[in-house]
Amino acid sequence: MILAAPSGAGKTTIARKLREHRADVVFSVSATTRPPRPHERHGRDYWFLAEDEFREQVGAGELAEWAEVHGHLYGTPMENIRRAAEQRQILLLDIDVQGARQIRAAVPGAVSVFILPPSGRELAGRLTSRGSEGEEVRRRRLNNACREIAAAQEFDYVIVNDDLERAVGHVDAILRAESARCAHLVGLAEYATRLCVDIESSLI
Repeated sequence: MILAAPSGAGKTTIARKLREHRADVVFSVSATTRPPRPHERHGRDYWFLAEDEFREQVGAGELAEWAEVHGHLYGTPMENIRRAAEQRQILLLDIDVQGARQIRAAVPGAVSVFILPPSGRELAGRLTSRGSEGEEVRRRRLNNACREIAAAQEFDYVIVNDDLERAVGHVDAILRAESARCAHLVGLAEYATRLCVDIESSLI
């Protein structure tokens, strides 16, 4: 599942809450060239890389998608996708609009959710309250927000994050509904075959 949003809309917090509630959801740790914020840890929140390291991974085909966002590079390691597929877990990608387009093109079955803030003032206030970035970075993120919000119509679902717990509940409901769709069920054909064998044996 793809979660995308303008900076400050709350997608990372929603992703964290989902991981706390659901054991079958794993978070895709992105690679980035931006400096870590005070509370962030390498390998847990992001893989913090120098630009030359990041571009080496791009050249080696180790990133499923990558883009330049707010002056820094971000990308999704292929290993995240491989590991989740092997373990049959739901991979949650907290990525930007550019990355979401690349993932949807490469993985047609990917479910995409766009998170909107309740208002522009609220979005600006959330970015200010972070206190981890300068005014220039805050303005750049706000300037990019309108372009990102305009892309919301490209997504499968749109959720307004005016109440965190309710927003988390909406995303969780989407996950549960999408997990039950035939296209996303792993081993459905085999299970149906076993059921038919059981039914036929009961008739003997």
